[in-house]
Amino acid sequence: RAGGLIVVDNVIRKGAGIDAASEDISVQGVRQFLDMLATEPRVSATAIQTVGLKGYDGFALALVNTPG
Repeated sequence: RAGGLIVVDNVIRKGAGIDAASEDISVQGVRQFLDMLATEPRVSATAIQTVGLKGYDGFALALVNTPG
């Protein structure tokens, strides 16, 4: 519903998400998710890189603008 927030963790994959040729199934899954998110007109979204004990990764944050 409008105003809802979608949070998805581990979307940066140590930077591997930019490699379209990657054969890693996790990287391909993240790429597909981010592509779907980018073309979804009902949300505004971004991916944010974080740095912590395990190196770096990040999360995607999407705000639902209009109801489905």
